[in-house]
Order: sequence, then structure tokens, then C-alpha cells
Amino acid sequence: MKKSLFGVVPILLLLIFSGCSSSESLTSVKVAEVTRSIFYAPQYVALEKGYFEAEGLDVELQTIAGGDKVMTSLISDGSDIGLVGSETSIYVEAQGSEDPIINFAQLTQTDGTFLVARDPVTDFSFEDLKGTDFLGQRKGGMPQMVGEYVLKEHGIDPHEDLNLIQNIDFANISSSFLSGTGDYVQLFEPTASQFVADGNGTIVASFGEASGHVPYTVFMAKQSYLKENPEIAKKFTRALYKAQQFVQENDAETIASIVQPYFEETDVSLLTSSIKRYKDQGSFAENPVLDEEEWENLKDIMDEAGELPADIAHNTIVNTEIAEEVMNE
Repeated sequence: MKKSLFGVVPILLLLIFSGCSSSESLTSVKVAEVTRSIFYAPQYVALEKGYFEAEGLDVELQTIAGGDKVMTSLISDGSDIGLVGSETSIYVEAQGSEDPIINFAQLTQTDGTFLVARDPVTDFSFEDLKGTDFLGQRKGGMPQMVGEYVLKEHGIDPHEDLNLIQNIDFANISSSFLSGTGDYVQLFEPTASQFVADGNGTIVASFGEASGHVPYTVFMAKQSYLKENPEIAKKFTRALYKAQQFVQENDAETIASIVQPYFEETDVSLLTSSIKRYKDQGSFAENPVLDEEEWENLKDIMDEAGELPADIAHNTIVNTEIAEEVMNE
């Protein structure tokens, strides 16, 4: 018996230390997402299915509400990678940054907001918005700029034809609408579907369907970080691309069951309907490449909103080489 026991102990110790070694070998990557949203489902799929770990990365995800706050975190090295709208990188570049913020992997390719009416609406027309109180998003952010762009495309002047409310923080928009502010509100999923389920509103239009493809939400990092950590950026993008393929190939119910831990207070049926809505309108990018056509569409929307500070070329703060290399493997 003693001989047998002594033979087992070294094996157990080997397994224990091997496990510690494996865990310690993971490279930490701090990621700041601008909000927690089912709109970012591929990111949560990559986390839950262990795609980042398989690449040797330990992704520490934190939610920092507000694009400006995500940028501050990136610039101050509070985060390595940010998940936020591409417009923020344009704002930073226009200020003459010595260490530009580079877009290197796209996650979503349409607007993710929906127009929700407080009262039941049949046969909705954008004309119905005239003279109403419209609770929009933060000025200068992609949701607000896309919202204004779509309204103008339908003949509505957002600053003349309705009362545009845009002085409420992103995190408080839904609660403000619930408390009685606004006749219409611009919301992301699953909040929009939750409002419908609770009898607090009706989804009447999709801004994503109406505005076309844009680099709406993109993973980005400082140029210096990408230069110093090219392999990390490549591994990160490879894991993301695998998740993007999974989302394209699987149904909404399957995806919802995987990402449920990130939305514990939301019923899985609502997550499923939200994911299906995004899949049906092509919101999830099929691959991580941010192409020039999308970039130009982004600038057109910003320009139309009067928020384009400078005409920043695609190749100035967009790196497609990492994504293309991963896709060609």
C-alpha cells in the first residue's frame, strides 16, 4: 500500500502544478465595453466558449458607461482594448493625438437601437413624430447621430419638427422614459423588448435597418499597444472571428443560452428574440474587417449631424491587416 501511495502522490503534485502553470501562462488583457448589451453577443460567446483562453488570453471585461469614459480609460492605460463606437477614435485623432486610437476588429455593423413609442401604434409613419417629445441618445454619440440621420432621411428635422431631448446620460435613458419623459425613445436590446413585454412601449422602427452598414462598435487600442503586442492583438482577433462565425452559424436560441450569464435579470426568451432581431437585420459583423465603405458611411452620418471634426482617412486610424491575416489562416 505504501508503495502505491508514494507512486500516486508525485502524479497528483504534477497535475496540481501543471494546472497552476497553465493558468499562470495566460496573458491578461483588460477590455472596456461601453455598455452591457445583447448587441455585443459575439463578444460574450467568445468569453463563454473559452475562445480567448484557447488563445492564451485572460480577458478581464469591465463595463464603462460612455464612449468618452472608455477613451479616457484607454488613453490612461486603465484598459488595453476598448469596445466602443468608431466615432470616438475620430474625435481623439482630430485633437492631434501623439498615440492614435486604432480600430482593429469590428463587432457590429449597423445601428443597434430601436424606436419605441410609449402608446400603442398601428401603421407607424415617421410623420407621427412631428410635435412629439423624442428622448434620444447622447449628443455626438453614434446612436444619436444615426437617429438624426434616419429622421432627416424621412423628412423630419430633429431640431425643428419635434422636441429632441438629449441631455440625459446613456445609463438613465430607459428609466427616464419609464418615469414619464418622452413620447418616443431610442433604445437598444434587450431593453426595447423588455419594455414591450412589460407593456411600457411598442417597437415601431429599427434605426439599424434604416441607416445601412457602419462600423458601429469596434475593438480598438492605442497604436503603441498594438505595436508592442502584435501577437496579443492577433490572438484576440482570432478568438473574436471564431465567435462571429459561431453566431452566424447558430440560431438565436442557442446563442441566448450561451450568453445568459451576462444578462441574469433578463429572461432567456427575451434574449432570444433580441438576438434574432439583430441577426435578421445583419447587425452582427460577419468578420472583424472594418472596410472603407463603412468608414465613409460613418463620416457621412457624422457630417450630417454636424459632428465630424475632421475628414480622417480610413487608413489613418483603421488597421485591417490583423483581421485579414486571421481570416486568411
